[in-house]
Amino acid sequence: MSFRIQPTAPARPNRCQLFGPGSNTKLFAKMAASAADVINLDLEDSVAPTDKDQARANVIEAINTVDWGRKTLSVRINGLDTPWWYRDVVDILEQAGDRLDQIMIPKVGCAEDVYAVDALVTAIERAKGRDRPISFEVIIESAAGIAHVEAIAAASPRLQAMSLGAADFAASMGMQTTGIGGTQENYYMLRDGVQHWSDPWHWAQTAIVAACRTHGVLPVDGPFGDFSDDAGYIAQAKRSATLGMVGKWAIHPKQIALANEVFTPSDAAVAEAREILAAMEEAKASGAGATVYKGRLVDIASIKQAEVVVAQSELIAQAG
Repeated sequence: MSFRIQPTAPARPNRCQLFGPGSNTKLFAKMAASAADVINLDLEDSVAPTDKDQARANVIEAINTVDWGRKTLSVRINGLDTPWWYRDVVDILEQAGDRLDQIMIPKVGCAEDVYAVDALVTAIERAKGRDRPISFEVIIESAAGIAHVEAIAAASPRLQAMSLGAADFAASMGMQTTGIGGTQENYYMLRDGVQHWSDPWHWAQTAIVAACRTHGVLPVDGPFGDFSDDAGYIAQAKRSATLGMVGKWAIHPKQIALANEVFTPSDAAVAEAREILAAMEEAKASGAGATVYKGRLVDIASIKQAEVVVAQSELIAQAG
Protein backbone atom coordinates (compact mmCIF):
# COMPACT_ATOMS: atom_id res chain seq x y z
CA MET A 1 0.00 0.00 0.00
CA SER A 2 1.25 3.45 -0.90
CA PHE A 3 2.20 5.82 1.88
CA ARG A 4 -0.42 8.14 0.40
CA ILE A 5 -3.72 6.47 1.20
CA GLN A 6 -6.51 6.69 -1.36
CA PRO A 7 -9.36 8.88 -0.09
CA THR A 8 -12.72 7.20 0.23
CA ALA A 9 -15.51 8.05 -2.18
CA PRO A 10 -18.69 9.74 -0.91
CA ALA A 11 -20.86 7.34 1.09
CA ARG A 12 -24.14 7.56 -0.80
CA PRO A 13 -26.23 5.20 -2.95
CA ASN A 14 -25.59 5.85 -6.65
CA ARG A 15 -26.97 2.72 -8.30
CA CYS A 16 -29.16 4.50 -10.79
CA GLN A 17 -29.12 8.06 -12.14
CA LEU A 18 -32.43 8.94 -13.82
CA PHE A 19 -32.36 11.67 -16.47
CA GLY A 20 -35.23 13.86 -17.59
CA PRO A 21 -35.34 16.99 -19.76
CA GLY A 22 -35.94 20.26 -17.99
CA SER A 23 -38.38 21.16 -20.73
CA ASN A 24 -40.81 18.39 -19.76
CA THR A 25 -42.36 19.38 -16.44
CA LYS A 26 -44.79 16.43 -16.47
CA LEU A 27 -41.88 14.10 -15.69
CA PHE A 28 -40.66 15.78 -12.51
CA ALA A 29 -43.13 14.27 -10.03
CA LYS A 30 -42.69 10.82 -11.58
CA MET A 31 -38.91 11.13 -11.31
CA ALA A 32 -39.20 12.15 -7.66
CA ALA A 33 -41.39 9.12 -6.94
CA SER A 34 -39.09 6.68 -8.75
CA ALA A 35 -36.65 4.21 -7.22
CA ALA A 36 -33.60 6.00 -8.67
CA ASP A 37 -30.93 7.08 -6.19
CA VAL A 38 -29.92 10.18 -8.19
CA ILE A 39 -32.12 12.51 -10.24
CA ASN A 40 -30.51 14.47 -13.08
CA LEU A 41 -32.64 17.34 -14.36
CA ASP A 42 -31.21 18.06 -17.77
CA LEU A 43 -30.60 21.43 -19.40
CA GLU A 44 -28.18 20.12 -22.02
CA ASP A 45 -28.62 17.56 -24.81
CA SER A 46 -32.29 16.73 -24.26
CA VAL A 47 -33.35 20.39 -24.44
CA ALA A 48 -33.66 22.22 -27.76
CA PRO A 49 -31.76 25.53 -28.09
CA THR A 50 -35.01 27.49 -28.29
CA ASP A 51 -36.20 25.93 -25.01
CA LYS A 52 -33.11 26.55 -22.88
CA ASP A 53 -34.41 29.56 -20.95
CA GLN A 54 -37.79 28.00 -20.20
CA ALA A 55 -36.21 24.69 -19.20
CA ARG A 56 -33.93 26.52 -16.76
CA ALA A 57 -36.93 28.25 -15.20
CA ASN A 58 -38.78 24.93 -15.00
CA VAL A 59 -35.86 23.29 -13.20
CA ILE A 60 -35.56 26.14 -10.69
CA GLU A 61 -39.26 25.86 -9.86
CA ALA A 62 -39.00 22.07 -9.55
CA ILE A 63 -36.04 22.28 -7.17
CA ASN A 64 -38.05 24.64 -4.97
CA THR A 65 -41.45 22.93 -5.07
CA VAL A 66 -41.14 19.18 -5.73
CA ASP A 67 -40.58 16.80 -2.83
CA TRP A 68 -37.44 14.94 -3.88
CA GLY A 69 -37.26 12.90 -0.70
CA ARG A 70 -33.78 11.65 0.17
CA LYS A 71 -32.56 11.43 -3.42
CA THR A 72 -29.41 13.14 -4.61
CA LEU A 73 -30.69 15.97 -6.81
CA SER A 74 -28.47 17.13 -9.66
CA VAL A 75 -28.80 19.49 -12.63
CA ARG A 76 -26.84 18.92 -15.83
CA ILE A 77 -25.82 22.34 -17.10
CA ASN A 78 -24.86 23.12 -20.68
CA GLY A 79 -21.30 22.67 -21.89
CA LEU A 80 -18.66 25.32 -21.36
CA ASP A 81 -18.41 25.85 -25.12
CA THR A 82 -22.01 27.16 -25.23
CA PRO A 83 -23.52 30.56 -24.37
CA TRP A 84 -25.93 29.02 -21.83
CA TRP A 85 -23.78 27.42 -19.13
CA TYR A 86 -22.94 30.50 -17.05
CA ARG A 87 -26.59 31.52 -16.88
CA ASP A 88 -27.50 27.95 -15.86
CA VAL A 89 -25.13 28.19 -12.89
CA VAL A 90 -25.98 31.76 -11.89
CA ASP A 91 -29.76 31.47 -12.10
CA ILE A 92 -29.97 28.08 -10.44
CA LEU A 93 -27.71 28.96 -7.51
CA GLU A 94 -29.24 32.39 -7.01
CA GLN A 95 -32.89 31.40 -7.43
CA ALA A 96 -33.13 27.76 -6.31
CA GLY A 97 -33.08 26.81 -2.66
CA ASP A 98 -30.67 24.61 -0.76
CA ARG A 99 -32.38 21.39 -1.85
CA LEU A 100 -30.08 21.12 -4.88
CA ASP A 101 -27.17 18.81 -4.13
CA GLN A 102 -25.09 18.74 -7.26
CA ILE A 103 -24.23 20.22 -10.65
CA MET A 104 -23.28 17.91 -13.51
CA ILE A 105 -20.69 19.38 -15.88
CA PRO A 106 -20.81 17.77 -19.34
CA LYS A 107 -18.04 17.27 -21.87
CA VAL A 108 -15.20 18.01 -19.47
CA GLY A 109 -11.93 17.91 -21.36
CA CYS A 110 -9.44 19.18 -18.79
CA ALA A 111 -9.11 20.11 -15.13
CA GLU A 112 -9.44 23.79 -16.03
CA ASP A 113 -13.05 23.20 -17.11
CA VAL A 114 -13.91 22.09 -13.59
CA TYR A 115 -11.93 24.99 -12.13
CA ALA A 116 -13.93 27.50 -14.19
CA VAL A 117 -17.26 26.23 -12.87
CA ASP A 118 -15.85 25.93 -9.35
CA ALA A 119 -14.75 29.57 -9.36
CA LEU A 120 -18.18 30.77 -10.46
CA VAL A 121 -20.02 28.54 -7.99
CA THR A 122 -17.78 29.62 -5.12
CA ALA A 123 -18.36 33.31 -5.86
CA ILE A 124 -22.14 32.84 -5.96
CA GLU A 125 -22.19 30.81 -2.75
CA ARG A 126 -20.25 33.50 -0.93
CA ALA A 127 -22.37 36.31 -2.35
CA LYS A 128 -25.66 34.59 -1.53
CA GLY A 129 -24.54 33.09 1.78
CA ARG A 130 -25.51 29.56 0.76
CA ASP A 131 -25.07 27.28 3.76
CA ARG A 132 -24.50 24.00 1.93
CA PRO A 133 -21.77 23.77 -0.72
CA ILE A 134 -22.80 22.40 -4.11
CA SER A 135 -20.98 19.27 -5.21
CA PHE A 136 -19.99 18.39 -8.79
CA GLU A 137 -20.21 15.41 -11.09
CA VAL A 138 -18.58 15.37 -14.51
CA ILE A 139 -18.98 13.45 -17.75
CA ILE A 140 -16.01 12.21 -19.77
CA GLU A 141 -17.16 12.53 -23.37
CA SER A 142 -14.07 13.19 -25.47
CA ALA A 143 -10.58 12.07 -26.36
CA ALA A 144 -9.27 15.02 -24.34
CA GLY A 145 -11.37 14.01 -21.35
CA ILE A 146 -10.04 10.47 -21.21
CA ALA A 147 -6.48 11.69 -21.84
CA HIS A 148 -6.74 14.06 -18.86
CA VAL A 149 -8.98 11.88 -16.72
CA GLU A 150 -6.75 11.75 -13.63
CA ALA A 151 -6.22 15.51 -13.57
CA ILE A 152 -9.97 15.97 -13.92
CA ALA A 153 -10.63 13.58 -11.03
CA ALA A 154 -8.33 15.69 -8.84
CA ALA A 155 -9.57 19.07 -10.08
CA SER A 156 -11.88 20.11 -7.22
CA PRO A 157 -12.84 19.01 -3.71
CA ARG A 158 -16.43 19.48 -4.87
CA LEU A 159 -16.15 16.56 -7.30
CA GLN A 160 -18.09 13.50 -6.16
CA ALA A 161 -18.86 11.47 -9.29
CA MET A 162 -17.65 10.88 -12.83
CA SER A 163 -19.47 9.20 -15.73
CA LEU A 164 -18.61 7.98 -19.21
CA GLY A 165 -20.77 9.54 -21.94
CA ALA A 166 -20.48 6.89 -24.63
CA ALA A 167 -22.09 8.67 -27.60
CA ASP A 168 -20.07 11.89 -27.60
CA PHE A 169 -16.99 9.94 -26.57
CA ALA A 170 -17.36 7.67 -29.59
CA ALA A 171 -17.78 10.67 -31.89
CA SER A 172 -14.73 12.42 -30.44
CA MET A 173 -12.63 9.28 -30.86
CA GLY A 174 -13.81 8.81 -34.45
CA MET A 175 -15.29 5.42 -33.64
CA GLN A 176 -17.34 3.93 -36.47
CA THR A 177 -20.54 3.39 -34.50
CA THR A 178 -23.86 5.08 -33.89
CA GLY A 179 -24.70 2.89 -30.89
CA ILE A 180 -24.74 4.34 -27.38
CA GLY A 181 -22.89 1.82 -25.25
CA GLY A 182 -23.11 -1.94 -25.41
CA THR A 183 -21.68 -4.45 -27.86
CA GLN A 184 -20.60 -3.09 -31.23
CA GLU A 185 -21.22 -5.37 -34.20
CA ASN A 186 -17.85 -4.88 -35.87
CA TYR A 187 -15.73 -4.99 -32.71
CA TYR A 188 -14.93 -8.69 -32.63
CA MET A 189 -12.16 -11.25 -32.83
CA LEU A 190 -12.28 -14.32 -35.05
CA ARG A 191 -11.14 -17.77 -33.99
CA ASP A 192 -11.75 -20.92 -36.00
CA GLY A 193 -14.36 -19.03 -37.97
CA VAL A 194 -16.34 -18.07 -34.86
CA GLN A 195 -16.87 -14.43 -33.89
CA HIS A 196 -16.18 -13.34 -30.31
CA TRP A 197 -17.34 -9.85 -29.33
CA SER A 198 -15.30 -7.84 -26.86
CA ASP A 199 -16.07 -4.59 -25.06
CA PRO A 200 -14.95 -1.38 -26.83
CA TRP A 201 -15.72 0.71 -23.72
CA HIS A 202 -13.64 -1.40 -21.34
CA TRP A 203 -10.40 0.56 -21.46
CA ALA A 204 -12.13 3.93 -21.01
CA GLN A 205 -14.19 2.64 -18.11
CA THR A 206 -11.10 1.17 -16.47
CA ALA A 207 -9.25 4.49 -16.81
CA ILE A 208 -12.20 6.30 -15.21
CA VAL A 209 -12.44 3.81 -12.34
CA ALA A 210 -8.70 4.06 -11.63
CA ALA A 211 -8.76 7.87 -11.63
CA CYS A 212 -11.87 7.98 -9.46
CA ARG A 213 -10.62 5.48 -6.91
CA THR A 214 -7.29 7.30 -6.71
CA HIS A 215 -8.99 10.58 -5.82
CA GLY A 216 -12.09 9.53 -3.85
CA VAL A 217 -14.68 10.00 -6.61
CA LEU A 218 -17.61 7.71 -7.50
CA PRO A 219 -17.20 6.07 -10.95
CA VAL A 220 -20.53 5.73 -12.78
CA ASP A 221 -21.41 4.08 -16.09
CA GLY A 222 -23.33 6.29 -18.50
CA PRO A 223 -26.25 5.70 -20.84
CA PHE A 224 -27.35 2.62 -22.75
CA GLY A 225 -29.24 3.90 -25.74
CA ASP A 226 -31.43 0.93 -26.72
CA PHE A 227 -33.98 0.95 -23.90
CA SER A 228 -35.85 -1.94 -25.59
CA ASP A 229 -32.86 -4.23 -24.92
CA ASP A 230 -33.04 -5.15 -21.24
CA ALA A 231 -30.56 -8.00 -21.60
CA GLY A 232 -28.01 -5.73 -23.26
CA TYR A 233 -28.42 -3.11 -20.52
CA ILE A 234 -27.94 -5.71 -17.79
CA ALA A 235 -24.89 -7.18 -19.52
CA GLN A 236 -23.17 -3.80 -19.72
CA ALA A 237 -24.18 -2.91 -16.17
CA LYS A 238 -22.70 -6.17 -14.87
CA ARG A 239 -19.43 -5.53 -16.70
CA SER A 240 -19.31 -2.03 -15.22
CA ALA A 241 -20.01 -3.31 -11.71
CA THR A 242 -17.28 -5.92 -12.06
CA LEU A 243 -14.82 -3.19 -13.05
CA GLY A 244 -15.67 -1.15 -9.93
CA MET A 245 -18.36 1.26 -11.09
CA VAL A 246 -21.10 1.97 -8.54
CA GLY A 247 -24.07 2.60 -10.82
CA LYS A 248 -25.44 3.43 -14.24
CA TRP A 249 -27.65 5.99 -15.95
CA ALA A 250 -31.28 5.40 -16.83
CA ILE A 251 -32.58 7.30 -19.85
CA HIS A 252 -35.93 5.50 -19.59
CA PRO A 253 -37.86 4.61 -16.41
CA LYS A 254 -37.77 0.89 -17.23
CA GLN A 255 -33.97 0.94 -16.80
CA ILE A 256 -34.20 1.97 -13.13
CA ALA A 257 -35.07 -1.49 -11.82
CA LEU A 258 -32.37 -3.04 -14.00
CA ALA A 259 -29.66 -0.76 -12.60
CA ASN A 260 -30.81 -1.20 -9.02
CA GLU A 261 -30.80 -4.97 -9.40
CA VAL A 262 -27.28 -5.12 -10.78
CA PHE A 263 -25.69 -2.63 -8.38
CA THR A 264 -27.39 -3.94 -5.24
CA PRO A 265 -25.33 -6.83 -3.80
CA SER A 266 -27.44 -9.98 -3.71
CA ASP A 267 -28.31 -11.63 -0.39
CA ALA A 268 -26.06 -14.53 -1.38
CA ALA A 269 -23.13 -12.23 -2.16
CA VAL A 270 -23.53 -10.40 1.15
CA ALA A 271 -23.82 -13.65 3.09
CA GLU A 272 -20.65 -15.00 1.46
CA ALA A 273 -18.78 -11.77 2.17
CA ARG A 274 -19.76 -11.95 5.83
CA GLU A 275 -18.66 -15.60 5.99
CA ILE A 276 -15.27 -14.65 4.51
CA LEU A 277 -14.86 -11.92 7.15
CA ALA A 278 -15.79 -14.39 9.88
CA ALA A 279 -13.37 -16.98 8.53
CA MET A 280 -10.56 -14.44 8.51
CA GLU A 281 -11.37 -13.37 12.06
CA GLU A 282 -10.95 -17.01 13.14
CA ALA A 283 -7.68 -17.21 11.21
CA LYS A 284 -6.33 -14.07 12.86
CA ALA A 285 -7.31 -15.35 16.28
CA SER A 286 -5.18 -18.44 15.68
CA GLY A 287 -2.26 -16.35 14.39
CA ALA A 288 -2.76 -17.17 10.69
CA GLY A 289 -2.68 -14.55 7.95
CA ALA A 290 -4.77 -16.61 5.56
CA THR A 291 -7.29 -19.44 5.55
CA VAL A 292 -9.33 -21.58 3.19
CA TYR A 293 -12.95 -20.80 2.42
CA LYS A 294 -14.95 -23.17 0.19
CA GLY A 295 -11.78 -24.58 -1.28
CA ARG A 296 -10.12 -21.27 -2.11
CA LEU A 297 -7.47 -19.19 -0.39
CA VAL A 298 -8.61 -16.04 1.39
CA ASP A 299 -6.27 -13.51 2.98
CA ILE A 300 -6.06 -9.85 3.93
CA ALA A 301 -6.84 -8.80 0.34
CA SER A 302 -9.97 -10.97 0.52
CA ILE A 303 -11.07 -9.04 3.59
CA LYS A 304 -10.92 -5.79 1.64
CA GLN A 305 -13.00 -7.27 -1.18
CA ALA A 306 -15.59 -8.63 1.24
CA GLU A 307 -15.75 -5.35 3.13
CA VAL A 308 -16.66 -3.53 -0.10
CA VAL A 309 -19.66 -5.80 -0.63
CA VAL A 310 -20.87 -5.55 2.97
CA ALA A 311 -20.39 -1.77 3.13
CA GLN A 312 -22.32 -1.27 -0.10
CA SER A 313 -25.18 -3.42 1.15
CA GLU A 314 -25.37 -1.56 4.46
CA LEU A 315 -25.25 1.84 2.75
CA ILE A 316 -28.18 0.93 0.50
CA ALA A 317 -30.16 -0.45 3.44
CA GLN A 318 -29.64 2.74 5.45
CA ALA A 319 -30.72 4.94 2.54
CA GLY A 320 -33.84 2.88 1.92
